[in-house]
Amino acid sequence: MIELSPDQLPDLSHWFTADSPESTALAEHALVSGAGRWWADRAVDPRAVAVACADHLLLRGEPTALAPIALAPFAAHYVQAPARFLPLLGNAFDLLVPWERMAYVHRVPMSTPRPPHGVTVRRLTPGDAPALISLAADMAWVHASWGSPADLAASGHGWAAFQKDRVLAVACTYFRGSRYEDIACVTVPEHRRRRLALACVTALCRDIAARGHTPSWTCSRDNRPSRLLAWNAGFRLEHEYVHYLTGHPARRVAGLSV
Repeated sequence: MIELSPDQLPDLSHWFTADSPESTALAEHALVSGAGRWWADRAVDPRAVAVACADHLLLRGEPTALAPIALAPFAAHYVQAPARFLPLLGNAFDLLVPWERMAYVHRVPMSTPRPPHGVTVRRLTPGDAPALISLAADMAWVHASWGSPADLAASGHGWAAFQKDRVLAVACTYFRGSRYEDIACVTVPEHRRRRLALACVTALCRDIAARGHTPSWTCSRDNRPSRLLAWNAGFRLEHEYVHYLTGHPARRVAGLSV
């Protein structure tokens, strides 16, 4: 596959308009944020496209237009694709792990819970980048779709619970589309069950609604805390789907890179 430059990008209406909220938001976010990338089998009249942002990948089009080795750069990605791509993915990687997912859309407005004494819930500002950088490594994924902690802090699309200068919880738009904004949320382990994430998420949902967009939420079927948080924040189940975690390329090609 070849990476497309901005002036080569295909018309989104052709590839993703009929897609689910989370995949449409991902594709559009990859266009405007600078953190995502697009590929196709050819620059003119592509038959197959790939869109990647953070460690998520969308495949659309005709899998027969691609050879398995063309997908080698997408090892260790979470791939969402029509079932017709499964034989190609199975041949491209030494491991393909299905992951059942649940997708929600915000349906019920909720009031923001009052934070505990000494905790402030507010919108992130550019000056909050150091506080995001100080989050534990296993929480850094929350800003991956924006490119860096500084990019998320400056985006205007994140809310956090602060105790002095320390971030205890963050909720942000992970993928921003023209209609839907898919939300991500993390909480420092020792501060869970204090409704901090709920306070951040409900504040963010008000922001998203004010922009004329609809919040969406995705999580693993087995992630009961995330599902409960989504419900308490006013999200209701829209559909279920499966994405696939890819392993190592089945074949290695010297010099192949994205």
